Amino acid sequence: MSELRWSKEEADKWYSKQPWLVGCNFIPSTAINQLEMWQEETFDEETIGRELGWAAALGFNTVRVYLHDLLWQADADGFKDRISCYLEVAGRSSIHTLFVIFDDCWNENPRTGKQPDPVPGVHNSGWVQSPGSKVVTDPTTWVQLERYVQDIIGAFAEDRRVLVWDLYNEPGNSGLEIKSLSLLEEVFKWARAAGPTQPLTTGVWRNNKEITDFQLRASDVITFHNYNDTQSLIVQIRELKTYGRPIICTEYMARTRGSCFETHLPIFKRENVGCCNWGLVSGKTQTIYPWGSEEGAPEPSVWFHDVLREDGSSFKNEEVELIKNLTSVSQ
Repeated sequence: MSELRWSKEEADKWYSKQPWLVGCNFIPSTAINQLEMWQEETFDEETIGRELGWAAALGFNTVRVYLHDLLWQADADGFKDRISCYLEVAGRSSIHTLFVIFDDCWNENPRTGKQPDPVPGVHNSGWVQSPGSKVVTDPTTWVQLERYVQDIIGAFAEDRRVLVWDLYNEPGNSGLEIKSLSLLEEVFKWARAAGPTQPLTTGVWRNNKEITDFQLRASDVITFHNYNDTQSLIVQIRELKTYGRPIICTEYMARTRGSCFETHLPIFKRENVGCCNWGLVSGKTQTIYPWGSEEGAPEPSVWFHDVLREDGSSFKNEEVELIKNLTSVSQ
């Protein structure tokens, strides 16, 4: 694949070969963060297989999964072996994956090894940034990041089970703002040089003009986040369609903010926009609680994210039936 951005025609041709891309952001219920999901001691193939099977039973064909640079630094070969294992497990359920390379969200000092226990009632109490604020703002440390990006993408550059490389989640979050732009620009260069056959993207998520403009200029297919009401979603889809490229919403669904399956999923299907809601099975990330929830909060009567309980039963039966009905002809 060329080191240049895909043309609109190449992107459209790729998208035309896909089913309606519908699914979720996925981490097994037994992991508090990316590190716990992937480290050898806590890599839970059994739970991953079971929960991805539940995703497939809903009609999901796509999941978005976060990686982490420290996993590669600690054990590059082992990490790649576990990614291969994961892809094999996901493939059994006919699920393709968008892999996320970097992330500016939540705790800024990631460390390998045993991860903290969840703080009861707190949304994403243990999620970690990659590579972390100190590294993002120190270009002298980026040599290892370049090697990580090129090794991981290079290893799976022709793997058809990898749908998209999502290079950087919410760049500028956690107060970093424009400080993340330089790394974001470099990551696209490194990723292109690795020669992936899959498209590259980074999701538009807020109105930082410099970062957003670069994301829209650099991405092969356009991805975005929207946790707001239907009018906001419709307006954003209309604006993004003016760029003439395929569109995928890589984060949505926050029930108490008016972003729900019953409100948003029909819009995505009608507009032929791919979509991944946040969360599948309620677990150690505790994303059934809203952003900013306080320690000791009881289980909310209306979950913020997630679809299923740890035994596979649904939070809301009507939602599951809606999802199944809307995805039944997309496979």
